[in-house]
Amino acid sequence: MPLRLVLADDAALIRQALAELLQRAGVEVVAQAGNAPSLVRAVEDNQPDAAIIDIRMPPTQTREGIHAALEIRELFPAVGILLLSTHAQIDDAVELFSATASEGGTVLDSRLVVELLAARRRTDPLHALTPREREVLALMAQGQSNAGIAKTLWITHGAVEKHIKHIFAKLKIPATSDIHRRILAVITFLETR
Repeated sequence: MPLRLVLADDAALIRQALAELLQRAGVEVVAQAGNAPSLVRAVEDNQPDAAIIDIRMPPTQTREGIHAALEIRELFPAVGILLLSTHAQIDDAVELFSATASEGGTVLDSRLVVELLAARRRTDPLHALTPREREVLALMAQGQSNAGIAKTLWITHGAVEKHIKHIFAKLKIPATSDIHRRILAVITFLETR
């Protein structure tokens, strides 16, 4: 039996060309959709093996394909999903991968993996800290004083002050009389947990 799939893309020419290529390859395109609601209906009506979905669809051309994919995953977990996009949608991809378990596994384009890792580095405010600076910050979050940190890590009080100065600089916490830098650093640390 050939693979049965639903194809969703708002660009009719692209959708039709892709459908013809797939049919020549022996895939049965059981339905086509130009928007997210008609995609979900087509999956419900046809119970395909898979759905190929453009991430950006009407009316906003942003996340409609992702929302439809999440709905399909929840309602029809046996349906495989292949997302198409000319733009790397990092947050959307992570949302879809973490939403539900997939029995068949997940395959990622190697370029998306590189983007995912780079995005994590960009969004992790602690990525610039050294392991020792992370230790110092963790102890600050536990409420330890500079003397307590020095005793715990077996380093000098001056070394603790140096690490804390670097932490403030790397986290871009300015030295002003209006804020308590240590508290802001600890809040940043806790938000990453």
